[in-house]
Amino acid sequence: MKVAVTGGSGIVGTAIINHLIEAGHDVSALARSTRSGARLASLGATPVPGDVLQYDSLCALVDNVEWVFHVAGVNELCTRDPGHMWRVNVEGTRLVMNASRSAGVLRMIHTSSAVTLGEEDGVIATEDTVHRGRFLSDYEHSKTAAERLLFSEARGLDVVAVNPSSVQGPGRSTGTGRIVLGAARGKLPFVIDTTFSLIDIDDCARGHLLAAEEGVAGERYLLSGTTLTMGEAMALLSETTGHDLTPRFINTRLAYAFGIVVGGAFRLLRRTSPICGEAVRVISRGHRYDGSRATRELGLEYTPIDDTLRRTVEWFVAEGLL
Repeated sequence: MKVAVTGGSGIVGTAIINHLIEAGHDVSALARSTRSGARLASLGATPVPGDVLQYDSLCALVDNVEWVFHVAGVNELCTRDPGHMWRVNVEGTRLVMNASRSAGVLRMIHTSSAVTLGEEDGVIATEDTVHRGRFLSDYEHSKTAAERLLFSEARGLDVVAVNPSSVQGPGRSTGTGRIVLGAARGKLPFVIDTTFSLIDIDDCARGHLLAAEEGVAGERYLLSGTTLTMGEAMALLSETTGHDLTPRFINTRLAYAFGIVVGGAFRLLRRTSPICGEAVRVISRGHRYDGSRATRELGLEYTPIDDTLRRTVEWFVAEGLL
């Protein structure tokens, strides 16, 4: 089958392309630069020059393809330019959808996010959870708007959304992967006592392919395999690395005040801050997700979290990060 992918050079896009190639599909992928084109070619995909905000290049990408995996997006907290994130996540989705419809694509698989569920504090969220009606971050707002756009304006295009929780595994050392790396290094002097849900990178990629093959049009599928407290996560990392990584927890109010001060200082310097009030709000709120529907309806089996952490730490070592 001929398949197109946006965002193919990112961690999720790369994993999806690897699984598509392994399954024997003919893959074209959008390349924003010569460097990303070379990377995509090394994976076995055919690079198509362009950008998710350039409609003509999207038309070239999806021409004569059957499936489109729209993975491209901006995932940032403490962003200096929320307008750019909105354009990529929302308007980019609109353009990919319009190009796919015009080309007669059979199915568009949209990489959304578990944050679009918008559960109230303490709720174990599923695909049917009613959104709280307010947003914890600019990222959550943009991804929720993109998903709502997808379903409200599909107009005959077969669309399916997948909603991964925090994606972790080999290849991930940025974003939330920085927290895992910092913890494995023993260089997180303080952590916020919270709860979060994870999905193995390979499970995330397989979930995308299963949604393409088995998903029901107009539905979304939450991909989430494990929920841990920060203490449980640190204990597992201690066991995996062989080092005592007992966490020192910081008061949430103190962390929030610190985030506001640091974030404000970085804004004055016109630099992206590693921490801000928004990030502390999101982290401290935490999430609990139930990804069982993907198992029941798509056949997705989740990787045990200790295996994910072991492979991740081995990758850190191989890359010289530990």
